[in-house]
Amino acid sequence: MRKTYFKWVITVASGLLIVAFPAPAGITQEAWTLLAVFIATIVGSIVQPLTGSAMVLLGVVAVTFFQAVPIERALAGYADKFVWLVLAAFFISRAMIKTGLGQRIALIFVRLIGRKTLGLGYSLVFTDFILASFIPSTGARSGGIILPIARSVTETYDSRADDGTAGRLGTFLMTMLYQCEVILCATFLTGQASNVIIRRLALEQTGIDLNYGVWFLSAIVPSLVALTIIPVVLYRLFPPEIKETPNAVAFAHEQLERLGPLKRSEKILLCVFVAVVALWISAFWHGIDPTVIALVCISVLLVSEVLVWRDLIDETHAWEVFIWYGGLVMMASELSKTNITSIFANAVGSMMGGFGWPLALAMLALVFFYAHYAFASITAHVMAMFVPFLVVTIAIGAPAGLAVLLLAYFANLSAGLTHYGTTPAPVYFGLGYVSQRRWWTAGFIASVLNILLWSTIGVLWWRAIGWW
Repeated sequence: MRKTYFKWVITVASGLLIVAFPAPAGITQEAWTLLAVFIATIVGSIVQPLTGSAMVLLGVVAVTFFQAVPIERALAGYADKFVWLVLAAFFISRAMIKTGLGQRIALIFVRLIGRKTLGLGYSLVFTDFILASFIPSTGARSGGIILPIARSVTETYDSRADDGTAGRLGTFLMTMLYQCEVILCATFLTGQASNVIIRRLALEQTGIDLNYGVWFLSAIVPSLVALTIIPVVLYRLFPPEIKETPNAVAFAHEQLERLGPLKRSEKILLCVFVAVVALWISAFWHGIDPTVIALVCISVLLVSEVLVWRDLIDETHAWEVFIWYGGLVMMASELSKTNITSIFANAVGSMMGGFGWPLALAMLALVFFYAHYAFASITAHVMAMFVPFLVVTIAIGAPAGLAVLLLAYFANLSAGLTHYGTTPAPVYFGLGYVSQRRWWTAGFIASVLNILLWSTIGVLWWRAIGWW
């Protein structure tokens, strides 16, 4: 109780600290109040006296109660098409777990390349790569599909977290899978739920639309390089005791035998999956909105009874995300209508007037990346820092396309730093295979590699495809 009390004190105080001072010249009192509520909501989402969704709902109520935003506009975020896109994608992940198709895909990869420890890790990463192309729920991908298989395989080699055998296989495997998870978050617009918010914020601030195809094309080259190099580096620095895992292949073969041939529901879902991804990628050609495509997909799954209405109702995490997404989208949109961010950008830009834009961009990007040590979610990080840092980098002369991509991908990659960096981090860490010291050490090493790879190979690739 006392701990929760202090969390409330911190949350409320963060908002009061803003409204205790009069609004600066050029900023209306309504905008100043909105900023105070927004900051309190973000702080509350970090310290969490209540869940993140509950804190955002309180924020929505607060902006209307204190008359910062009319009720009609305060609720407008829940009609946003991007919010519904994420909701629909969560329902697709429900179908992937329910039908067993995700498990089947993972087992097929394990059977193909899982004879060595590194190959076993790559097989699960390849599975996650496929799933991330249309499932934004990192918790569903990790907790529902990847981790159960990884844990089963580690235990077949008598590698457990609680008896001193974690180092045989489990420690390396869990470390590798999580560090690759954050790279996959950056690879697809659907890699994790907050990417849709990044797309919206970038569109509002710069007019640049990071749609599904653009996001993937821009990310794929540095992503594949990072997915190749980082697991090998972790393998060399933190080698597992077991180097070969033929039992994993036998395990996968046995499990596939139990699953039998593709069921009707799996066939339907597989066809829908291929169609959805193809339509998302080719949106520039046919012009159908991605949200419409996702909702049609859900309709097909309902009509074919791959999903039933109860499945949608019971997908509680999807509805939690819907609540906090709609609220945060509304606050971000309302703040973008004020001149708060431009005032901030001009102030910071004037301090960096002596630097050229490449050096200033590098400094700001590093601050943005390592600030994630203070955040327990990518969403909170994005909502608090993406727009101000984007506006500042553009104000100092950095090309808008380069600034958008660097901050968008860094927002995802920075989640690898800690054991609380994003939703699946506590899941992996909670298994007990990786100590906190080992987790933070591996996270820092991976962060350095990611920064180097994405700011060199990535920047050169973005130059080649015309982003700057």
